[in-house]
Amino acid sequence: MKSIFTFLLAIVTVSTFAQKDFQGKATYMSKRTMDMSRFGDQMSEQQKKQMMARFKNYLEKTFTLSFNKTESSFKENVKLDAPGTAARRWGSNNGQGSIYKNLKSKEMIEDVEQFSKRFRVMEAMDQPKWEMGTETKKIGQYTCYKATMVKVDNTIDWGSIFSRRRNTKKKDSTQTAAEKDAVKMVAVTAWYTPQIPVSSGPGVYFGLPGLILEINEGRTTMLCTEIVLNPSEAVEIKRPSKGKEVNRVDYNKIVKEKTAELKEQFKSRRSGGRRN
Repeated sequence: MKSIFTFLLAIVTVSTFAQKDFQGKATYMSKRTMDMSRFGDQMSEQQKKQMMARFKNYLEKTFTLSFNKTESSFKENVKLDAPGTAARRWGSNNGQGSIYKNLKSKEMIEDVEQFSKRFRVMEAMDQPKWEMGTETKKIGQYTCYKATMVKVDNTIDWGSIFSRRRNTKKKDSTQTAAEKDAVKMVAVTAWYTPQIPVSSGPGVYFGLPGLILEINEGRTTMLCTEIVLNPSEAVEIKRPSKGKEVNRVDYNKIVKEKTAELKEQFKSRRSGGRRN
């Protein structure tokens, strides 16, 4: 009886994904932790907890991935914060936008607003170097398989701008330029389900034989909480067309320079407000 049920389920699954206009939507909850140790001993544990609560909207977000067989668009579900909240003063407006992926043309476009400017970041979709595993787990009703890789960490460290920690390390004049500009790497773990044979996922992730339902990258976890296949209303996926067009390398350079400027400005204001 069990084998008959499995066979019928397989037929239904194949029939569903064989549809020419197959499409769907997946909702993801994203949670990120903040390294509070960077603020040193100048903040009590209670103050650190209060700061975490104030930046909850920045650390916890929801996104929607709209997808079909060849295209997808990953976009934040933006909430209107109360005027004057700390989360709105920094971080929350930066980075909002969408990530468009086209599996057929192998192009990825990030539509992002950063530092009060809108960018259209163009990037070729080179196949990620996933290491496939055999470990499985259930996410909702779907059986997911584990895959891992190590990639360059392009995450903006907003906390470093406001950090009060003093640099206790002595400057080494013999440090090479390569050491100063050392690339930071991060380990990524993905959980994908072959039950939804769409090679896409949240954020910039793709390239697995099934939809990615969970991503763990550094301090960030993105987990799928709801999936709707072939909804009654057609899924709309638009290729971004607005904003200044830049490639990923140039965009990362702009972000690095602007972040350094903000950090110096914050340090100057802080030292200017100290009393002798």
